[in-house]
Amino acid sequence: HGLDHAMGIRETSLHTAGFIYAITGTTTALTFMSWVFTKDWPLNIGGKPHFALPAWIPITFELTVLFSAVGMVLTFCYLCNLAPFVKKHVFHPRATDDLFVMAIECTDKTDDNEVQSFLQNAGAKEINIQVAETGWWIGRYDREQKLYRDEIGY
Repeated sequence: HGLDHAMGIRETSLHTAGFIYAITGTTTALTFMSWVFTKDWPLNIGGKPHFALPAWIPITFELTVLFSAVGMVLTFCYLCNLAPFVKKHVFHPRATDDLFVMAIECTDKTDDNEVQSFLQNAGAKEINIQVAETGWWIGRYDREQKLYRDEIGY
């Protein structure tokens, strides 16, 4: 609801993928039904013509929604690294149990001691420094692709 725009994060392309999946579902439904009812198994059903497009609208709609929904869920899981076979970076063994983890990305200009003292003064009970690949949490994108509008560079 406008948070990504306010934070400067680029818009997601999930809606474009959903549209492509919907067009694929529509094309699949119409192609399959026209092939079955005109070439493979032409039946005279109630005197209707073999290519009866109005009778195919419900099935076409259902396959459009099905392809779009399943495709977007799979695309979302892929982009967010939610697949069970994707190795994930674990900050702390108890992070998913009873711990709150806050990740701070530091650059070469960041003073680690200053950040640690700030966090200790703020009441942090445990501070761990871990080295991770830059931008690892953002997902599977090309390194050349800008993820933020005003990105300086990674």
